[in-house]
Amino acid sequence: MRVLHGVWTGDALAVWAETDPSPASPPKDAHGRPRPHPFALDARGLHALLRTPGPGPVTARAGHLDLTLPGEVHAPFASTGAPGSAPAALHPWSVPALRLDAASAEALLASAPPPRARLGPSLAHLRAVRDFAERVAASGCVLPDLVGDPPRARWRPAPLDWAEEHLSALTAALPPSARAHLPGEPPDAVARACVLAPLELLTDAVARRLARGPRRGAAPGPDGAEEAAPGRRLAAALTGDRSRVDADTAARLRGPLREWRSRVRGAGRAALLFLLREPDRDGPWTVEFWVRSVTDPGLRLPLEQVWRGEGAAWLPADVGTTALADLRRAARHHPPLRRALRDLAPTRMLLSTEGAQEFVAEAAPRLSGAGFSVVLPEWRTRPALGLRVTVEEAPRRRGSGGVGPSDLVNVSFEALLRGGEDGSAEPLTEDELAELAELARLKRSLVRVRGRWMEVDPGQVSAALDLLERRGGHWMRTEEALRTAIGAQDTAPLPVTDVVASGPLGALLDGGAKAEPRPLGSPPGFRGTLRPYQDRGAAWLRFLGELGLGAVLADDMGLGKTVQLLALLTEERAGSTPPGPTLLVCPVSLVGNWRREAERFAPSLRVHVQHGPDRPTGNALARLVGACDLVVTTYGVVARDAGELSGMPWHRVVCDEAQALKNHGTRQARAVRSLPATTRIALTGTPVENNLGELWSIMDFANPGLLGTAPAFEQAVSGEEGPDTGLVRRMTGPFVLRRLKTDRSIISDLPEKLEMRTWCTLTPEQASLYKAVVDDMGERMAEATEKERKGLVLATMTRLKQICNHPAQFLGDGSALSGRSGKLERLEAILGEAAAEGDKALCFTQYARFGERLAPYLRSRLGVPVLWLHGGTSRAEREEMTQRFQTLEGPAVFLLSLKAAGTGLNLTAANHVVHVDRWWNPAVEDQATDRAFRIGQRRDVQVRKMVCVGTVEERVDEMIERKSALADSAVATGETWLTGLSVEDLREVVRLSPEAVAG
Repeated sequence: MRVLHGVWTGDALAVWAETDPSPASPPKDAHGRPRPHPFALDARGLHALLRTPGPGPVTARAGHLDLTLPGEVHAPFASTGAPGSAPAALHPWSVPALRLDAASAEALLASAPPPRARLGPSLAHLRAVRDFAERVAASGCVLPDLVGDPPRARWRPAPLDWAEEHLSALTAALPPSARAHLPGEPPDAVARACVLAPLELLTDAVARRLARGPRRGAAPGPDGAEEAAPGRRLAAALTGDRSRVDADTAARLRGPLREWRSRVRGAGRAALLFLLREPDRDGPWTVEFWVRSVTDPGLRLPLEQVWRGEGAAWLPADVGTTALADLRRAARHHPPLRRALRDLAPTRMLLSTEGAQEFVAEAAPRLSGAGFSVVLPEWRTRPALGLRVTVEEAPRRRGSGGVGPSDLVNVSFEALLRGGEDGSAEPLTEDELAELAELARLKRSLVRVRGRWMEVDPGQVSAALDLLERRGGHWMRTEEALRTAIGAQDTAPLPVTDVVASGPLGALLDGGAKAEPRPLGSPPGFRGTLRPYQDRGAAWLRFLGELGLGAVLADDMGLGKTVQLLALLTEERAGSTPPGPTLLVCPVSLVGNWRREAERFAPSLRVHVQHGPDRPTGNALARLVGACDLVVTTYGVVARDAGELSGMPWHRVVCDEAQALKNHGTRQARAVRSLPATTRIALTGTPVENNLGELWSIMDFANPGLLGTAPAFEQAVSGEEGPDTGLVRRMTGPFVLRRLKTDRSIISDLPEKLEMRTWCTLTPEQASLYKAVVDDMGERMAEATEKERKGLVLATMTRLKQICNHPAQFLGDGSALSGRSGKLERLEAILGEAAAEGDKALCFTQYARFGERLAPYLRSRLGVPVLWLHGGTSRAEREEMTQRFQTLEGPAVFLLSLKAAGTGLNLTAANHVVHVDRWWNPAVEDQATDRAFRIGQRRDVQVRKMVCVGTVEERVDEMIERKSALADSAVATGETWLTGLSVEDLREVVRLSPEAVAG
């Protein structure tokens, strides 16, 4: 009798067989390597055993399988006999095996065992998984999906409640022999590999087989999919032997398929909801119990109607039982709910005002954290009280040209009661203020004013009343008044909701300075014509400078920040009393660009470049500065010569690529901030790369002290669900001008930027290395301290990204590149197509050593010029390569190191941008993309971000997409945030999915 075994590995079933034990014992292996299993059937015998009639052809590939089996030192226990008397231990063994694809595996598992053979526990378990897959597919509980690159159509089980219990039972019943190829793997990984992966692939195989026969029931498809051609092509791929789907079809169907899965995922489920209703007058507050649809939260029904039998059609039959169970669970988080459970059919809970106050402040957050929905009155999301700040300039300044930062202005305050939906606000009367003062003394947060309830902070009310007692106003310096008006300091205990000011301050605070500034025009000596938005930008810089305030010009990359500053300097130079020299600080790579742009647009400016070992110092420098309009230097020079540069009479200090100041504690940032100047300007296309603290740092350079300290700023803008972006815009908006290239009201003649993901698969070699690194991380993570864990995570991420690029990069052995990387194969195809069209392309990688090998490889494979720019490229070589690429006839590729070339270059000759490996920071990647997508570009720019499917690259890409929307200018962090993930989440991020490896 032979015993047939099988384990699921990746996307295939590996089958092996066991014969009767031989009397001879195999020799020992002193090195512990897997030895040949003494009772395993050889490959020829295995082929013969499987060649039996069945429901379909069986396609198999021969190979070997390493297993960890119980037994003695010399031999494993045989399945056909009783174990020996020696103590059992686990030892590695190698067996001949046949790998069957999903369709062949389904055919084998659906047929009877071969003659003179029986199924071992592992194969019997997989047969149960296959039977479950047939039940799922036959009942129509399957959904179509697209996986891999090139995209392939696949049927997947619908995540329905009735299947979860059976799936849990299959996982619990998993026999040891089914996971013998996964020694040391955690239970969740074993479950995914041995139950979930085969279930998904067997479901696809069964669904395809059933689809070839009579049509069976299925869930309704995405809207319009059956009528459209893409839907027909998807249907063909889901029923035929070939599952490939063309890229156009995949691009058009991914969104509808995702929406369809979301709808089905919550179909037929209801959840408990708590709704707080306020009393009309002095009656009790009410917490009503409702049920809502998980799929569509807008569908909800009072539990009272459910008990009366008035349930809606979308409610499941057991909604009452489920609601009572949910209510008992909620009572663990808010014990007063137990009172409602005394009723057979609970519908609501009554509360006093004090009880409602406790429910809002304490119970609601706890219930929400436990997964329950809580609906509070609308006033919960809108501050009820605010302040009106009135700023009046001193009479003696009325006829002058402006107001300076040290001039005194009169600031007064008025408490406002914010209105309803229209957002109107009215001043509070003295009686109402007195009533609020008494309620604040009693620590009441829920109060009734003018017939409506609202929530207030008693401490804030007390502080506001103390402030309002001084109704005569306060004399403040202009800069202090500005801080108060934008809510950037503790002078205003309540939110500043209204500012009344006239003159320049009024224009600054209400946005008029940006919308309708005094035009700059074309200053004498300026060669060129400013676009309308550039004229407004330069005029806005002039306006803030006249107030003695700093500015952050944060226009999108390529909109011409350089030209706007040069126009401003040219106008000042043409005036009757030029204000004095401007010091411009920039990265060393941009020094030549500033010099050339000044020669081109503002030849009348006297420009000096303070850089290099022979740069002037002492009196020579002082004489040069006194005779110049613009001095260009670098961040490195400022850090080294801060003492000398601080003694110069700068009228203005400008920082280009001002994100260099984002870490305010660095020596470079401290040196730049130490430079004295009448006014300052920060130029940056990315005012925030990682967090709002970077915006504070740039603002603190432009207007020192305006936003208070960094901790105070971060505390002020922090909210329950993330940063308060509205408050951030109010505090920084008057001093930050941000325009985007994609805004057609700003610039209408720039072509489109077409962004897309390019999905890649791993080769078997890459997958093997990837799995080894993940396994190593799991073992080391279990023993690592918290500090060691963070370093281990970052190191692992780097190693996995290198493997996704190419095995040779990870191994560092100088081995050949061809044929070993799915990503490199896709890169060659993309660049080859671009070259065939006569186009030029930019390729960014964050790994300079990989770029050194990639450049000559691409040069030989593509037959076109491939330039390579990295951190070691000199300034002269950099400029020469840029000029060559821009003027070169015909197709070409410019390979660039992301850090060295992500900013400061104008490469509009390219209309293709490829990010070979991801920086995992959208702001940094967008800066690099903008080397081609900028003014001067005449063609649509295609941007491809290469991602290996089923790996850490795909999962982090999904997480970044979810994290990267903080009011268009907030947290889009790099890799360090991954160190904060739990071990379970981290395992999910780095796990290798079956679709990752090319079949």
